[in-house]
This record gives sequence, C-alpha cells and structure tokens, in this order.
Amino acid sequence: MERIEVAGLQIDKALHDFVSIEAVPGTGLKPDAFWRGFALLVGLFGPRNLALLDARDSLQQQIDGWHAERRGHAFDMADYQAFLREIGYQVEAPTDVSITTPNVDDEIATIAGPQLVVPVTNARYALNAANARWGSLYDAMYGTDAVAEDGDAARTRGYNPVRGKHVVMAARDVLDHAAPLTEGSHADATLYAVTDGALAVTLKGNRVVGLAKPGQFVGYTGAAAAPSAILLVHNGLHLEIVIDRTHLIGRDDPAGVADVQVEAAVTTIMDCEDSVS
Repeated sequence: MERIEVAGLQIDKALHDFVSIEAVPGTGLKPDAFWRGFALLVGLFGPRNLALLDARDSLQQQIDGWHAERRGHAFDMADYQAFLREIGYQVEAPTDVSITTPNVDDEIATIAGPQLVVPVTNARYALNAANARWGSLYDAMYGTDAVAEDGDAARTRGYNPVRGKHVVMAARDVLDHAAPLTEGSHADATLYAVTDGALAVTLKGNRVVGLAKPGQFVGYTGAAAAPSAILLVHNGLHLEIVIDRTHLIGRDDPAGVADVQVEAAVTTIMDCEDSVS
C-alpha cells in the first residue's frame, strides 16, 4: 500500500489523491491547508480517543467480572445500578445544559430528515450507503406494487410500455405534490428550460409556467434552453428530473423526461460506532 507523507501524517495514496484532487477543489480550501488542519485534529484528539478506548476496556472488564462473580444468582437491578455508579459507568444527569451547532452543515444541525449510518470500516457497506442516498423513482415504482398491476399494467420479463405509462404518470403526480407549478401539471410538460435563472416549464398549448415556489429550483446541467437535468428541493431533500430524448423512456415523453431521481436521505454518516458494537 503506497503512502504519502503530509503534515507529519502517513496518508494512503488513494485517499490523498481523492481528497486533494476531487474533494477539496471548489471548497475554498487548499489541499495543504486541509491536511495541516487534519493533522492538528489528529494530534489533538488522537490521544484523547486512545484514552477513552482504554477507559472503555477497563469498564468492560469490570462489568464482565461483576457478572462472572454472580453467575447462577438472581439478578438484582438495584445492586447492578449501584455497581455501575461506583465504577463511573453511570453518572448523574447534568443540569442546565445547552448545546449549539456553529460551523456545522445544515444537513447535520438544522434539517430534520432521514440519515443513513454505516460503519466506515466496511468499504462495501459504505459504498452501498452512499449510493442508496439517491435512487430512480421510475425503477422503484415499476418494480414494486406502488403502481397497481391491473389490466395490462403487469410486470413482465421485458419492458411493459403500458406499465411504463402508469409509472410516468405516478411520478408526475409526485412532482405535482413536491414541486407544484403555478398552474397546470408536470404531466402536461413538453419542455423544461431555464430562463433568467428560473425554471420555465412549457405545457401543452405552449403555455409557459414556473414553480409555485421558485426557490425549489436549485440547479441544472446542460444548456439552459435544453437542460439534461433539473434539480429541485423539497423539505431538504432533492429530486432530479433527468432529460434525455434518446433514452428508451425519454424518447416517448413529450418533455424528454427519462427518469426522476429522488434523494432518500439528507446525508450518509460513516463512523466507527457500528463497527465497535
């Protein structure tokens, strides 16, 4: 495993390259400044974490010993709690405590939404959790009973265009509820474009409308007149309208919509908590 020495730390080359080349650019930080700051944190909290791990091992040994000595005896909760207080495992609840969250991302501090938690020590779990934050609404509806299989709308071995139409309409209904237009429905959209920084949706009959809440439009990719994706936000979670008129689904859609990607969680937390337990 190749390592690179930075700010007194030995960093795996793959991690170093990812942070320095992909993650840091565009954040306003310089890679060297990031690694120096990270080294300071490691130097400050590394010894503290080791001391906490030692304290945890000591507590666990005492607890194991307490149970071993009483094997075969009736369990006494009051006696057990007194022991836990004696060794410092249980302490009195503090009073008059306040906690603030300055300099913390909104996804952690203020947005009340679903979060995925995964042990960082398992690469496959971490990758799956990161990927699970986003998913295809079309696929989810097509492959489950979220859309009824009445009549000719059954799931088949190959693609069933009848079921596909039901899925598209159901997804448009989701868009109407999550990001309604000033008038009309996403189901009648023939073109999504960006005009003067705002989302402009052309409906059947060439009516052009916007979002009822313009602030829900947060970005796009491609050309403003013919974007390849439109990004919307609702309650802190995002929806991406994917536009591709060459796609199997998009080519038959009046607005060229090939999919609607939805964000399932505001963040993925990767830590050692699950690994420890």
